[in-house]
Amino acid sequence: MPFESADPSVVKSIKQRVLLNAWLRALRSPDALPVLSDFHTDGSADERADMMKYDVVGDGEDARFLITQQGARLTTAYGNEHVDPELRTNRYLDDAIGPQRYARLIASYRACLARKRPTYTVSTVQDADGKDVSYERLLLPFGRGSAVEQIVGSYKAISIEGGFQLHNLMGVTPKAMPVVTVLAVIDRAFVPADRPTADTIELI
Repeated sequence: MPFESADPSVVKSIKQRVLLNAWLRALRSPDALPVLSDFHTDGSADERADMMKYDVVGDGEDARFLITQQGARLTTAYGNEHVDPELRTNRYLDDAIGPQRYARLIASYRACLARKRPTYTVSTVQDADGKDVSYERLLLPFGRGSAVEQIVGSYKAISIEGGFQLHNLMGVTPKAMPVVTVLAVIDRAFVPADRPTADTIELI
């Protein structure tokens, strides 16, 4: 299933649309990458629990993604509560989640690097009780010049069946293998917006 070109309306989550709009506001020109210091968004600091920040080390197929911030709810979803909080950052994504899970998601990160535009994916997974859960991943690229230097990720899980089990939702051996339903690169209808003053979700 290839990545398809899309406009911002492809994003389902309202909170992820807020983040995408903030990324669009940070653009200095349609052909540029925004710098992370220009990324400001309205919203609660609680949003950080569903977010990750990475430094991109290397380029192309050899690039790796160094975790510099990891949200608490993501730790639960990947079953990593046993890892000392001080050890959850400053490690590479492939080391943190292992080769099986890394192989399932790396295409989104590679597409983000290659296209220098946000990528958005939706997968259907099952929780421990067998409920269907939609897992939405939005990756936002930042950098100077033509190179992506950082990626900010937002990860949302939602179920139309109501409450669900978050623990180990994206674990090494999920109840059922994730089924990808959306693979999109958001590269259409880019118009840099005005930059209103806004509260900042600090990514440190």
